[in-house]
Amino acid sequence: MSQLLAKDEVELQSLIKQFLKSISEKISGATSGEAAQEILLHLEETDKNFYSYEFVRYLRQHIESSLAAAVEEEMLNLTLGEGQHGTGSGHDALINVVACRNKDSAEYQQMMQTLKTSLSSVVECLTNKYKESQLRKEETHREREHSQHSSHFTDSCSDSDSSFNQSYTFITQEELQLLAERLEPGKPKEMRREALHVLCRASLPDLLSCESWSTLRRNLSLALNEPELSEDALQFFAKSFSCSPFNVTREMFASLAKNVESSFVSHKLNFPSGSATLDINTPKITRLLKQMRLINDFQKEVASFWIRHPEKYMEDVIESSLSLLSFHHPHGSAEKPLEPIHLLTLLDIKADWFIKWMHGYYSRNVVLRLLERKYKFLVVVAVQQCIHYSEASGGFRGDVSDALAGKQKNASALQSSVYSGKELDFALFVHSVCVLGKLILYANGRKLFPIQIRKHKEPVTLTDLLVILINIMYHHPKPLPSDASHTDPLSPTGLVMELLWMLCEQPDCAAECLHQTAVMEKLLAPVVALLSGQQSTLDSPAATLILIADVLARIANTDRGLALFLYEKNVVGPQGERACTAHIIAQFTLRLLGNGLPPLSGSAVSHSVCGAFIFVCWQMYNTCEGLQVLEPYGLHKAIAAAWRKTSSLPERISEASPETSLHEMPNDLIWEETLLDSLLSFAATPRGLLLLQQTGALTQCVSYMFSRSTKKLQVSRCEKFGYGVMVTQVATTAPGIVALRDSGFIQELLVQLWSALECGSDDAQLAAPKPTSMDPIDRSCLKPFLSLVNLLSSSQSVWELLHQQPLPNKSEYSLREMPTSIPDLIDRLIAVNSDVKIHSLFHYEQSHTFGLRLLNVLCCSLDSFLLLENQYNICSMLLQSQRDNITDSDINEGDIIVDGLSVERNHVLVRVGVVGGPSERRLPLRSLQEGDQPYPWPVVLSYPVPHFYTLDPPEILHTSQSENDGQMFHFGSIFKF
Repeated sequence: MSQLLAKDEVELQSLIKQFLKSISEKISGATSGEAAQEILLHLEETDKNFYSYEFVRYLRQHIESSLAAAVEEEMLNLTLGEGQHGTGSGHDALINVVACRNKDSAEYQQMMQTLKTSLSSVVECLTNKYKESQLRKEETHREREHSQHSSHFTDSCSDSDSSFNQSYTFITQEELQLLAERLEPGKPKEMRREALHVLCRASLPDLLSCESWSTLRRNLSLALNEPELSEDALQFFAKSFSCSPFNVTREMFASLAKNVESSFVSHKLNFPSGSATLDINTPKITRLLKQMRLINDFQKEVASFWIRHPEKYMEDVIESSLSLLSFHHPHGSAEKPLEPIHLLTLLDIKADWFIKWMHGYYSRNVVLRLLERKYKFLVVVAVQQCIHYSEASGGFRGDVSDALAGKQKNASALQSSVYSGKELDFALFVHSVCVLGKLILYANGRKLFPIQIRKHKEPVTLTDLLVILINIMYHHPKPLPSDASHTDPLSPTGLVMELLWMLCEQPDCAAECLHQTAVMEKLLAPVVALLSGQQSTLDSPAATLILIADVLARIANTDRGLALFLYEKNVVGPQGERACTAHIIAQFTLRLLGNGLPPLSGSAVSHSVCGAFIFVCWQMYNTCEGLQVLEPYGLHKAIAAAWRKTSSLPERISEASPETSLHEMPNDLIWEETLLDSLLSFAATPRGLLLLQQTGALTQCVSYMFSRSTKKLQVSRCEKFGYGVMVTQVATTAPGIVALRDSGFIQELLVQLWSALECGSDDAQLAAPKPTSMDPIDRSCLKPFLSLVNLLSSSQSVWELLHQQPLPNKSEYSLREMPTSIPDLIDRLIAVNSDVKIHSLFHYEQSHTFGLRLLNVLCCSLDSFLLLENQYNICSMLLQSQRDNITDSDINEGDIIVDGLSVERNHVLVRVGVVGGPSERRLPLRSLQEGDQPYPWPVVLSYPVPHFYTLDPPEILHTSQSENDGQMFHFGSIFKF
């Protein structure tokens, strides 16, 4: 056997390596060598794949070849000599005896000795190979680090998780003291580099407990400024950020920030001007960028865990960051200097670090307090950059933002390593807008204004900042939505629009920032200019007007914004008088609908602009107050006239398939749907519904609403819910309910109801069938029930749907037959007066209960009840069903069967038989009670109802006139203010 193992030593090595890889997950969780050994001893019990491992198969084959003959001989001797049978407990005893005897045999001892010798040599060989490979890896790593000092700027050195790819070395205190001495600036560079290599592999707890830790930290900071040692020192900082306690992390972060600041002081880097550029591949810039990258990574990660530490630690980190970013050279220098904020904008142009810091109150409070007390200069720089960008808008065009966006996407490209002065200025502008947008969302952030800007006499207020940003939006409008090629994420217009959207979503913030006279005048300035007949000075008037309408619609969508538009005269009109915003927008919309603006007429662009401003009016006239203000302008007539003109065009015929998307639809079809949608929105109020009916487009609008509701589309982008409220509003009028019926809306609602009520869900797709519902109406049927109640809530709608409409009362009903009208539904679910109707229902009790609950709601309206009783004799059918629930043919002798249906019928009969309020009648409950009498209410079998349900009227005390006067004086004194 020994010779065999020697020949197959290579094969055995591969089997052991494969076995260890297979069980690596099991033994990796062991805390010690003894625990790993315990796992291996019980591997046969815990691993179901134990016998499929090749190494186990090899051992089993070796055991069989060594002990098979001895085991068979021992089994034969015991069986013949003792008469044992190979079944039951005797067989188990035989196996135990054979095992014990073979363990003491010479063959077993020889086999074990051979296995130990062979496997020990194989394991030793594997261990030696592993050690050699580790030494080669360390040597290769050391050589690569020596050659990396002249490489280009990469991300590998400053990644905060790179330290996890290294092993740890345990060092004594004496060795740490020696390393601290070797890191002194006066020592040779090679000695210091070797000391840094050892420190990067050392255990951080050992370093932190070292007496010379302060010296080590000082020498590490000094090493960051030396090109030959900067990479290794930065790697140690990254490792400390990942693994150190927070009190050490803040010290290391402060040291790194101070070092970067001192580097900017010593290098005195100039900001590129003219045709000059900033090449980030130069050694100085590369080194600073890597350090700033590590700072920025830590800024973004620290916000996720600093809440677990004292506020002082967090405040130190925030203050170190703000101090670094507030660093600036004196203004007396001849050339503009390069500052840390410029490099940070290249790494984090959207200011993600600041957004994360402002997310939670725990850190936001500290940031705002420090900005107010010590670092307001950061806010000054941001505002100043916005002003500079607005004033120099002629020098900044879309090519700058497009080029910078391309470099942000392709950071590894060669051209992305060179930045011009305009690109750096634009990056700082984007960063400033993102910071300011997050800052002014909060009350304490808005308190930082007004801001005193250099070379400006008057301080910049919050209103001034909004006007500046809107001016930037006017000069850099994004293309129309039809231009799908425009995907610039750094568009100035997109940044300003995102900021304005955020302000609109916060009522207090919008009131303080947007609801100001100067801001509203700036927003409406292009509109007023066009109304006055002036030539537009905007680069892209159509795109700008669409953006203005978007902001105005979001403002009008709030209560405060709507009141501002309707009642406050904060805009100068075309004739120079002060006017309300609503009147300006209504006049402009009418001019757009009538093609009264030559620069925008005759193209699809005019439709887009007109649709945007109609949507602004939509936000106003879908309320009673707004409709009262806008009704004199006759917007409903103008929109209806434009719709008729568009729908009558001969070239409007659609050639698109039903699957055609919105972007593929012809422009005329899109415009027609926009006008229909705008007309339909008038139905949100009773007065608006009347105006819509007067236009004659009610039927087409309801059909359009039905097509959108079947697709589960929401009413508009400013409303989260569907058309439920609008359907209820339309159903309250006779023309509205007729239009709903003719459009197929009611039939679709009944199909959905029947599918939920009678068909149910497919239990075959579930792991287990749904439990039987204990509620009178199952939750799956609740939404259709409420839709029906809303539809039939008006007696006018009930009259239009049921007047002179008899019940089918068929002699036979198919199980697949569904009701398609309200009379059909009453016939199937309410007037269940025959065995044929009962047998046609899959869930008779549940469906009939649903119908009785619906009848109970309908009878709450006296007009609806009288119509049902006059046409269908509802009460007679219910009383007959109650009599059929008696066990004996004699009503006076038989017992009444009380079930869910009889309880529901009894409640309806009492409700319609006794008129009055809670003080005049007593309504029975619709549920059973525990005890001897589960249903103590008298069952109505005929009219009149039992006197039990009628309450005596309250006594009225007759008093004299003097007493009345006294009571009036008494109550007057109570309610006197």
